[in-house]
Amino acid sequence: MAPTPKNLVTRLSKRGPNPVLHGDLALAGLPGSVYTPAEGFALPAVVFGHGWMTSAARYRETMIHLASWGIVAAVPDTRRSPVASPLALAADLRSAADIVAGVRLGPGMISVAADRVAFAGHGMGAGAAVIAAAEHGSPAVAAIFPAPTAPSAETFAARQSGPALVLAPARDLDSMNCNARSLAAAWGGQTILRSVDKASAGGLLEGRALLGALGLGKSERGTQRVTRALLTGYLLYHLTGDTEYAPFATPDVEIPHTTLVPESEDEDQTSHLLRG
Repeated sequence: MAPTPKNLVTRLSKRGPNPVLHGDLALAGLPGSVYTPAEGFALPAVVFGHGWMTSAARYRETMIHLASWGIVAAVPDTRRSPVASPLALAADLRSAADIVAGVRLGPGMISVAADRVAFAGHGMGAGAAVIAAAEHGSPAVAAIFPAPTAPSAETFAARQSGPALVLAPARDLDSMNCNARSLAAAWGGQTILRSVDKASAGGLLEGRALLGALGLGKSERGTQRVTRALLTGYLLYHLTGDTEYAPFATPDVEIPHTTLVPESEDEDQTSHLLRG
């Protein structure tokens, strides 16, 4: 009997079976980190964009989680100033994709398949991931709690025909700092928009933030568990073809601790304008 979405979320919210290695992207000329399974050739990979003014270290456990499930995870630690450019971060994401796919990782027993590299990101980094995927090409994109960017990520989303997962924080879904609805509506290919129950925009961040006591950027373990499961399942399906994880890539499947968000009529019209 195939596992239910509930069972899959429970399984994927925990670390996978692979020991994890950590490396430094700076050795290849780009500040940041890469996390890999201990061994494996032609592995899938994801390049992850951090949020505005956020250190890559605040996604460490999420990257380790992905690597434990067999997915190489790279996160550049660049463009952290208050006036950071999403275009520049997107260029760094593309560079990281080229690095992980172009060199033998670890002790020479790890490699990445160039056609199995996805882009993902959080907040501003979600917009940068969309921009990077439009310029680089990608079998899948995941935008986690995306924030508006300049230039607009929606313009780049409209150019893409591949699949995308857009996750929205339930508490901030309709705030001015979340463009999940418009990003999903603008996407040129198949897109899935889910809100994560009880999540806020900064809940994915790990550790303590300077303004965490005020509720800004406060770490939420429940949000992290659910988001990691959704992201892992989505990437395993699209990057490895494992049909067991198809529920994470199917628009009409109900996933525990999330809510499917339908497009509104206005967003649908905006989508057609951007695509046309």
